[in-house]
Amino acid sequence: MNSKDRSAIVIAGIPSVDMSLYHRIRFLVGDPAAWISWEEDGERRSVLMVRDIEMDRARRTARADEVTCPAEFEPPEGLSGDRGIATAQATAEFLVRHGIGRAIVHRDLPVLFADCFRERGVEVVCDRDLGIVDRRNKDAEEIEHLRAAQAGTESAMRLACETIARADVDDAGILLHDGRILTSEIVRSIIDLHLIERGFSSRPAIVACGPMGADCHELGTGPLRTGEPVIVDIFPQDKKTRYNGDCTRTVVHGEISPRLKAMHAAVAAAKSASEGATRAGATGEAVHEAGIAEIRAHGFGVGLPPEGDDDYCGMVHGTGHGLGLEVHESPLLDFKGPELVVGDALTIEPGLYDARVGGIRIEDLVIVTAEGCVNVNTLPSGLDWR
Repeated sequence: MNSKDRSAIVIAGIPSVDMSLYHRIRFLVGDPAAWISWEEDGERRSVLMVRDIEMDRARRTARADEVTCPAEFEPPEGLSGDRGIATAQATAEFLVRHGIGRAIVHRDLPVLFADCFRERGVEVVCDRDLGIVDRRNKDAEEIEHLRAAQAGTESAMRLACETIARADVDDAGILLHDGRILTSEIVRSIIDLHLIERGFSSRPAIVACGPMGADCHELGTGPLRTGEPVIVDIFPQDKKTRYNGDCTRTVVHGEISPRLKAMHAAVAAAKSASEGATRAGATGEAVHEAGIAEIRAHGFGVGLPPEGDDDYCGMVHGTGHGLGLEVHESPLLDFKGPELVVGDALTIEPGLYDARVGGIRIEDLVIVTAEGCVNVNTLPSGLDWR
């Protein structure tokens, strides 16, 4: 067979950064590496190219048939002293020695690897789904990692919402905690410390009070106030497993106005409808449409506010997204969202946003099954956390 007719799949980069590569090999390292899969004598084989000092550890734990290093595939002109270039050169040499003329690569392949492949006459073909679609069908181990990450996330959420709901309040309506003004920054610090103590790498949580919460990605700053909705969105990573949690709740200290109750009822109904529409074979678009139908039925808008409409209250984003080794993964639950598969891990997170009063959002994690979905969250989703 001509080498131009022989293909190999190549996923390369730095496993601690490139989650498509890490997912394929389940081996964490901060140096460049490459996973190569090719057919030899009618059988599919795989090899992992790593730094020489990582080979023994990789042989014990990495998901690959063989483990090698750049020194074992030095090209005629020698290897660069740059570790990244050397790994790309050796990967290209591996392909040449095995008579492979075409590398099918994932979308995040470093240009450096593509450059070295082409220097050796190896064609580079990007498979836009490689390393993306195959991460969607979570196996039992991944689902357990996600359950654990979500449980840790929920423990932080409970602490944050109860701290806000049980705070004291001064004559101006400002919340107080341990004798000082309770701010978004203080709640965020409480969340961070709680998560770090439990082995999570904490990202800045959203703690957005009142009108700030009308911007769905506003982190929030300054004092928290009674009677106003506070959106709390926490999305940490378990440092041991690398899997992420993602949960949102909205809490109101003190009296809950009829307006906020109406917004919350609409969001809760949208979330229930979207969960009810979630099953293998349904599309992300269908899940989104089920939720926004409830938003509209409750008298609220969908999409960005019309220009000049200061009274608008609506849902301005999709219904959710995939969750796994990254906080935002495929698929999207939105218009043009793809067909769902068994094992998809999805956030269901409808929300309503009003520039006058703020936002209401509820977010849970579900796992797609053939018949429907399983919600792994256990926290209540109401506004009163006293």
